[in-house]
Amino acid sequence: MPLKQARWKAGLSLFSVCYPASAMNLTPTTRAKILAALLLSFVSIALAQQGAPQGTTAPQAPNADTSYIDADGTAHITRLIPVPSDLSPEAKKSISRQVSDAPHPQSLEERRHGTDVWQAHAGDVSAELYPVHRAKDTIAGVPVWIITPPTDEDPDRVLINLHGGGFNSDSGSFTESIPIANLTKIEVVAVLYRLAPEHPFPAGLDDAVAVYRELLKTYKPAHIAIYGTSAGAILTGEVAVRLKQLNLPLPGALGIFSGMGDFSRDGDSLSMYALNGLSGHLDPPKPGTRNSEYSGSTDPRDPLLSPLFADLHGMPPTLFITSGRDILFSGTSILHRAFLRAGNDDAQLVVFEGLPHAFWNDPNLPESKEADQLMAHFFLKHLGQ
Repeated sequence: MPLKQARWKAGLSLFSVCYPASAMNLTPTTRAKILAALLLSFVSIALAQQGAPQGTTAPQAPNADTSYIDADGTAHITRLIPVPSDLSPEAKKSISRQVSDAPHPQSLEERRHGTDVWQAHAGDVSAELYPVHRAKDTIAGVPVWIITPPTDEDPDRVLINLHGGGFNSDSGSFTESIPIANLTKIEVVAVLYRLAPEHPFPAGLDDAVAVYRELLKTYKPAHIAIYGTSAGAILTGEVAVRLKQLNLPLPGALGIFSGMGDFSRDGDSLSMYALNGLSGHLDPPKPGTRNSEYSGSTDPRDPLLSPLFADLHGMPPTLFITSGRDILFSGTSILHRAFLRAGNDDAQLVVFEGLPHAFWNDPNLPESKEADQLMAHFFLKHLGQ
């Protein structure tokens, strides 16, 4: 509510208490108490309105399409975009949530706490839909979650998950692993790699490679798949490039789900979408390295940090998944094209309509179930028997 409107409503309430005929029947003491309460409410509203950043309100929102292109090609646009009609009712409800576009600063500690709480809850919801066993363990000195299907486990194959979370938190070690373990009947090792900014690149990469090396002692490389979402998808590409540099056998399949391969520039989607797609706060694009807390002092065009600049010939079959309102839509599609240019004809791209970044982390969406099925089918198809 705008400040002027809040003040007007508070003033109207005060007036109605002090002067209407109905108020004449109140005792002076009662009227004084009501007046004091309303004054306190008025002051609270005013202070809150002055101290908190305010998002766009309905009257302020544009109601027409506009488009202006600067001389340098920068676009200043507004668009009215309806909800896609073919989305499930659950997805329509999800993307119709009103999320303020006001900035909402958050400390790293707050982010990690919130992400941990959410991931634990979402993991429990996933486990209700896809029963599994969960156990904490350590592989090659790296903490991991071992996610195993309850029955008919395939002992000869294993999947390695590299979770999302912007490289500084864990937003997927359960939601990315539980459905896939259940659907494939294959154990998933969810790597809890070291996080930035305390441990910038290549700490997380080194942890993932160490786990892969250790699993090679038990499993054939053709029976291993590596996959991840968001930061984990980026890390998956980095791991593949690193394994090739080390002359280690590559895994049987990769899954790059809403990722990117170039830290040196932003794609279009980073300028158009927030984490919630078309809702939420979005800062104007600015030059510079993407996620410098993770990349540290590494050259953003270093082929190990940014696989787009690496030799991608001979990569394993790779499934790319993204969505039409994904903040990393551009990054995912650009890296997919790089795989194709390198001769990897079995690189497959699937784009879901109208959904935001990493939507499959919401296990209740029918589209999430479809995405999980696609992932599981791809791994079963391409891992050797």
